[in-house]
Amino acid sequence: MNTSFFTFRFRSLAIAFGIQVLTLACLTAQEHAKPVFKDGEAQIVEAFNTPEKWIRHDLFVETTFDSDGDGKLDRMHVDVTRPYQTETEGLKLPVIYESSPYYAGVAPDVEGLFWDVHHELGEMGKARKHPDVVRTGQRPIISNSQIGLWVPRGYIVVHSSSPGTGLSQGAPTVGGDNESLAPKAVIDWLNGRAKGYTEPYGNEEVKAYWSTGKVGMTGTSYNGTIPLAAATTGVEGLEVIIPVAPNTSYYHYYRSNGLVRSPGGYLGEDIDVLYDFINSGDEAKRPSNNARVRDGEMMQGMDRITGDYNAFWAGRDYLNAMGPMKAALLMSHGFNDWNVMPEHSYRIYNKAREMGLETGIYYHQFGHGGPPPLSMMNKWFTHYLHGIDNGIENEPHKAWIVREDDKIDKPTPYTDYPNPDAEAITLYPVGGAPEIGQLSKLEVPDQDPETLIDNYSFDGEALAKAEITSHRLLYVTPKLTEDLHISGIPKITIKLASSKPAANLSVWLVSLPWDDSRNARTTDNIITRGWADPQNHKSLTNGTPLEVGRYYELSFDLQPDDQIIKAGQQIGLMIFSSDKAFTLHPKPGTQLAIDPNGTHLMLPVVGGMAAYSKAVN
Repeated sequence: MNTSFFTFRFRSLAIAFGIQVLTLACLTAQEHAKPVFKDGEAQIVEAFNTPEKWIRHDLFVETTFDSDGDGKLDRMHVDVTRPYQTETEGLKLPVIYESSPYYAGVAPDVEGLFWDVHHELGEMGKARKHPDVVRTGQRPIISNSQIGLWVPRGYIVVHSSSPGTGLSQGAPTVGGDNESLAPKAVIDWLNGRAKGYTEPYGNEEVKAYWSTGKVGMTGTSYNGTIPLAAATTGVEGLEVIIPVAPNTSYYHYYRSNGLVRSPGGYLGEDIDVLYDFINSGDEAKRPSNNARVRDGEMMQGMDRITGDYNAFWAGRDYLNAMGPMKAALLMSHGFNDWNVMPEHSYRIYNKAREMGLETGIYYHQFGHGGPPPLSMMNKWFTHYLHGIDNGIENEPHKAWIVREDDKIDKPTPYTDYPNPDAEAITLYPVGGAPEIGQLSKLEVPDQDPETLIDNYSFDGEALAKAEITSHRLLYVTPKLTEDLHISGIPKITIKLASSKPAANLSVWLVSLPWDDSRNARTTDNIITRGWADPQNHKSLTNGTPLEVGRYYELSFDLQPDDQIIKAGQQIGLMIFSSDKAFTLHPKPGTQLAIDPNGTHLMLPVVGGMAAYSKAVN
């Protein structure tokens, strides 16, 4: 056979094969990076996990308001971190967005920053100091939070400084309308409905061409409040929010049932103190902002004299603004958060549930902060932002609660919160003052009133541990022979008389004997707490001075809880006046007379009275 034929055929096959290999190589090179999902979660994609190639830039989004009164619409400072493929391959991705007033620094903790609490109820207290914030941070990056978690998983991360902080224009208002409309403007920009500019006063526009328009928000504390604020505007594109320990009402943060009460750890703080703390914006605008907002609106509305609820506080309560909200909600909080207390999350979760929104709630047994497990957050963001059908909207469990001995990322799923099997049982005090009385299933009639004497120098722990004291009343259950599961919101009704026209009223539920060892857990001693102003026994908006010696009946909720009280413990109801760590400190000596015949505790117990009776038998 002709050898030249074989040579020709071989060369032809080689050329054809080479072309095929080259074509496959070209096709491989043209495959673009994209998000990857497994088990309903976005996975880390190595092509996105390239921090040295991330595109990072900032801009200024124009809002619809002028909160600093300079005649120009305020612009918010925004930063963006995105995979380089959003530039080179035309990739569009959803956004994880966090906003904060803290990014550019806060005021120093100087002596006199907080209000002096050593005065009688109904007095204002002496003037406090107003330290200046020294602004920190450089362009273009506002914050690095959230970036390492979400950019490698196929998201763009955006931050913005809230109004009047950092390089964002406007004025801080601590819950005013501009703090809701500012993140709305950023989300509108991400959807092409608002304008962004390269400079605070320039005209060169920036477009979010890399955004799918779907946005999820998260953050902790104040940074967790802002997602809720944005959601109440009903802004299109905000699909899901995961607030962690959010302050959902500034009244509930700084007042309690009419009582002037500080958040835990910040005795003497009030809303104007927080204003000073975050006031890191344009130094030239601060004097006019201070005069208008802090020294004007806040001083006129916050009312440290009566502690009553009013229009100022109503305008800073996000529960009142939830009508337009349509974003899915996964709420997160700690049952032992005595700074932003657990009621803040529950009240919003409950309302969202009533509105028919897709909701979930995660509670742990620790203090302030603590996001849901990463896997849980991932599934929520994956579903609502990437549109992956991972079934979370049909999840039979709407509540996840970290049990007392479990790790924070190992919650126990429940149908809902409060536990649907919980029923309120009623327990009655049986007198024993100045020693310890009983907390009984049965009401004992014709008891004499019991008296306590206010003295703020004794803190709650000392009062709970004391066998005999005239400064509190303490009523305890029999020792539990089985574990008892409490789930929900305890409610107290108290009939009392005061020796003065005004008095603090504090209530703790405690687990005894008190464990003050180094190994004591946060759940071992304090079950829950509550505070109230007896002057507001009829109205939260119109407290009236008490008639000395006259008995009044008032009812109020304690903080939500879900806790298993171990066998061998006793549940104690402790009633006292001034709470050293939370309330004003009036001169000791006010006497409160408690009528046991008009006082009772409603305790939500899983299994109801049958479970309780079995546990104390």
